[in-house]
Amino acid sequence: MDAAEFRKRGKEMVDYIADYLEKIEKRQVFPDVEPGYLRPLIPDCAPQDPESFEDVFKDIEKIIMPGVTHWHSPYFFAYFPAASSFPALLADMLCGGIGCVGFSWAASPACTELETVMLDWLGKMINLPEEFLAGKDGQGGGVIQGSASEATLISLLAARTKTIRRVQLEKPELTEADIMGRLVAYASDQFCATLGTTPCCSFDKLLELGPICNKENIWMHIDAAYAGSAFICPEFRHLLNGVEFADSFNFNPHKWLLVNFDCSAMWVKKRSDLTGAFKLEPLYLQHHHQESGNFINKLDYYYFHWQIPLGRRFRSLKLWFVLRMYGVTGLQEHIRKHVRLSHQFEHLVLQDERFEICAEVVLGLVCFRLKGSNELNKALLKSINEAKKIHLVPCHLRETFVLRFAICSRTVESTHIKFAWQHISQLATALLKTWEEL
Repeated sequence: MDAAEFRKRGKEMVDYIADYLEKIEKRQVFPDVEPGYLRPLIPDCAPQDPESFEDVFKDIEKIIMPGVTHWHSPYFFAYFPAASSFPALLADMLCGGIGCVGFSWAASPACTELETVMLDWLGKMINLPEEFLAGKDGQGGGVIQGSASEATLISLLAARTKTIRRVQLEKPELTEADIMGRLVAYASDQFCATLGTTPCCSFDKLLELGPICNKENIWMHIDAAYAGSAFICPEFRHLLNGVEFADSFNFNPHKWLLVNFDCSAMWVKKRSDLTGAFKLEPLYLQHHHQESGNFINKLDYYYFHWQIPLGRRFRSLKLWFVLRMYGVTGLQEHIRKHVRLSHQFEHLVLQDERFEICAEVVLGLVCFRLKGSNELNKALLKSINEAKKIHLVPCHLRETFVLRFAICSRTVESTHIKFAWQHISQLATALLKTWEEL
């Protein structure tokens, strides 16, 4: 494929993607396939000779789409949102076109510097304390990780390294192995201090946890993977109160801020705590600017010191495009719309005496169930997902089986919420009738 054909095929692919997203609600939200469906549809080995784009393109609908769960369907209410927007898709296209591997400033100056600035932009949008920002001469800073799980692991490893070095200074007679065997990580059943837990979107009390962690010299990491996006709205910012006690903080713009996966934003108060755990400087990765006294703000511009992998993509382009083309007000309206829709669903549930709400509805998640046994609710979820008109997943809240209804799609509207509730209600009626006959 040369540049001329790429122009032609690229336009065809953009049209296909636009049509897919524009007409996605006409597709069944969950696929009708069984495990292993795909292997019989494709050859055992890669083709010896090249195939045409037309041949590949026609197999998208024939082979791939039958096995796709449509996360961006307005009938998808499972898990949490997987953000998507046209500006982010265009930025991803540019990222792939540039194709840099931005592990250091020299590897691609724009890739490194834009990420630093975008994390400052984002931090200011949620009113993070100044210590978390890189700014012109700050000690903190932000970095894009692949997921909140990565950010948690990075924080854990950084905390371990920092603690080991502190104890070695206090008790030089102890070896690293001696210290390692005595380290303790404190966690709840959600692992770390969490704002917007996955099962029910609950919030830990940072103002109680934080002072204890600071007093006992315990690294405090806050995971706000889903809920963090909501903090751009002033009415939800109070949920972040207590972040000033944290050493690191993370949330996922790729969940709720219209930035396509992957883009997990992580900040630290002292970047030296992070880079100290991962620093590696072989000669071939060094560059002559790094020792310059006027090198920006002497920020550690080796972003591979902030993560486990060496290589990294130009992911900050997605933030740059989305933040500029939506603006803060556009993103705030997106969050507020989802919250309004979740309360609409909550209201519908509360009007039906057969159902109950199982957790406070704070943002875009409603936890609900039929009043009755876990088995009854498992049967309800089974009937919902087997019908494949909408898609939900469950959770356990203190051993109680609960259905989760998460507002996910960028294009979801009130009509979809009404349809989903009517569908659930009808299935519940049929199910209860069947159970009464048993």
